[in-house]
Amino acid sequence: MTDPPEAPQNIEDLLRVMARLRDPETGCPWDAVQSFATIAPYTIEEAYEVADAIARRDVEGLKDELGDLLLQVVYHSRLAEEQGCFDFGDVVEAITAKMIRRHPHVFQDPGLREGFEKSAAWERIKAAEKAARGATDEGLSLLDEVPVALPGLTRAVKLQARAARVGFDWPSLAPVLAKADEEITELKGAIAASGASSPEVAQEFGDLLFVMANLARHLNIDPEAALRGANAKFIRRFASIEAALRAQGRSPQGSTLEEMDQLWDEAKAQEGAKE
Repeated sequence: MTDPPEAPQNIEDLLRVMARLRDPETGCPWDAVQSFATIAPYTIEEAYEVADAIARRDVEGLKDELGDLLLQVVYHSRLAEEQGCFDFGDVVEAITAKMIRRHPHVFQDPGLREGFEKSAAWERIKAAEKAARGATDEGLSLLDEVPVALPGLTRAVKLQARAARVGFDWPSLAPVLAKADEEITELKGAIAASGASSPEVAQEFGDLLFVMANLARHLNIDPEAALRGANAKFIRRFASIEAALRAQGRSPQGSTLEEMDQLWDEAKAQEGAKE
């Protein structure tokens, strides 16, 4: 006789699991003492792991990572419920209402679809939401709502995009490239004048990164995704160096830079041949 199949799990089951984990007497000692602040780093990490699974085209892994990210939403919702602020149902209701409200061209009048993205309707809707919350722009900068906790390159792009809304932006790619050249020159000058580890050099390096983020924005490139791709390429090619050296009974530690550079070029050429 076979056991009956287990009932499929749903969101209510996950909410009950979280409530059980947070129980101060019978729950998990670790989970029971967490807070918004201690869980926030895991929320960010899980979002990156979702992006990583997508970049690797790992659909099965994506399913797991999305579950981990959903758990973070459930976790924060449970913390808020315990404090009498809101619960998971309120989160679902709020985001559903927001999506309907912000897409009148889908849910109210399909005739608005043409040109909706290029119109100012989206910003007017967001402004109305802010007004309904009692928030005002008095004394605030246009840039104040860009979250500080974003990754540096992503935040730079968002800051620049916000400023561009009011016309503070280069009109074309050429001046951005020229500014990048200028910042490289200034970085070289700071290194020559102050030494490689001076505060002036760090400042000029930051300016260069900021301009490169702006260049990415003008090229419609996600700089974080581009850097992740470059990281993956470096890992892949360095692994080829290690594999080639192992085949010779050697290791990177026992090889010269010139030898590893040659193997790097060979790995690069092999990748180019496959494309």
